[in-house]
Amino acid sequence: MASARFPATLRHLVDLTRETLPPMHPAGRPFVTAGVATTLLLRTLSPTAATLGAVATACCAAFFRDPHRVPPQDSTLAVAPADGTVSSVTPAPAPAELGLDSHPRPRVSVFLSVFDVHVQRIPVDGEVCHVAYRPGKFFSADLDKASEANERSSMLLRSAIGQDLVVVQIAGLVARRIVCSVRPGDKVAAGDTYGLIRFGSRVDLYLPQGSSVLVRPGQHTVGGETALARLPLPGQT
Repeated sequence: MASARFPATLRHLVDLTRETLPPMHPAGRPFVTAGVATTLLLRTLSPTAATLGAVATACCAAFFRDPHRVPPQDSTLAVAPADGTVSSVTPAPAPAELGLDSHPRPRVSVFLSVFDVHVQRIPVDGEVCHVAYRPGKFFSADLDKASEANERSSMLLRSAIGQDLVVVQIAGLVARRIVCSVRPGDKVAAGDTYGLIRFGSRVDLYLPQGSSVLVRPGQHTVGGETALARLPLPGQT
């Protein structure tokens, strides 16, 4: 009896460890590997330097963490595409490179500090229709002008209920690399990880007209779980 309980207890401990130490996004592996190699090299030169290297490597691994998230089971909800703080809720036209009309749409902007999880997530079940990259400047991502001026990668997504949403990854003051791993035609699910921005950034979500925004500036979001808006049903826009 006791031996039968031991494997179950071990599995429970493994599950707890995985929840406490989330997996790492593949884009972070080269950095962490380099950090580990550097730390091992520093051990032969200076224990203090090796300790600093180990701390820096651990911080790098934490930056690239990709925790499991469980989105709400409601196809009319758009969940947060990123962890962070809502910096603004305002109407704005979608990025011009996607070829959409210039009419303002509800836009929710989420600012990611260096302490937030930095992977980006799909806001709704649906299909990727278009992805466009545009080079730009590197203003601080918490500034409103960052949406227009900064380097960005924009994705047009059609939800399972036929609504068009736009998610934009925006580089920040320190960020110099945007990773977007989806392509037009990909079928995606709410909460799926699809990209990453290194290091410090902003993510904008453009919603269909008639959407009811459920968050306000200053609120903290959990990517893949926090409901940002309720989408209108087809014919209600």
